[in-house]
Order: sequence, then C-alpha cells, then structure tokens
Amino acid sequence: MTRIAKEFDGQTVICTFEVTPGSAHDVIDALNDAYKHVISQQPGYISGAIHLNDAQTRIATYSQWRDRRDYQAMLRSPEMRERNRAIAAMCRHFEPVMYEVIDTWQA
Repeated sequence: MTRIAKEFDGQTVICTFEVTPGSAHDVIDALNDAYKHVISQQPGYISGAIHLNDAQTRIATYSQWRDRRDYQAMLRSPEMRERNRAIAAMCRHFEPVMYEVIDTWQA
C-alpha cells in the first residue's frame, strides 16, 4: 500500500498523462501491464497507484522508490523504453517528475 509521509526518504515520482476520453483506458491498460510485469519487479520499487480524472482526459501515476537511481535504472531498461514510447504515442503529453514529500495532514 502506498503510504505518503514526511519521513519518507526515498524517491516519489508523479507522472501526468494528457489523453483523450477515447484513449484513456488504452493508456491505463498499458500502464497496468507495465506496473504488473516490469515496474513492480524492479529493484527499489516500493509502491504505486494510477488515477483517472472524471473527464477521462488526465491520468496520474504515483510511485515510490527506495532511491532515485532505482527509478532511473527502471526508465533506462530496454523494456521500459519500448513501453514508454508506446504509451507516449497514445498521449497528447506525458511528464514524469520526481518530488520530495514536504508535509502531510490527516483528519
């Protein structure tokens, strides 16, 4: 389970995908397959999630890694390079960004 906490000292990555309502579920299928067969199997992977907005025009993924080098190694693997090219071809825009958790609040 993904746990967002200020004390997390690993790497957080949020990717946003701009898609059309007609391609949203194709992109989600490709992302689910990548997470199941490649991403979640990589050294340093901790957790991840996929989100879809109501209009089905934006997808966001959230993943946590032990270290930024683990995430970068996954991206550079031949299989993920091929998968990312296919996913990007289905999107208007695709942007992965590395973040640091600054603070969290709970009820």
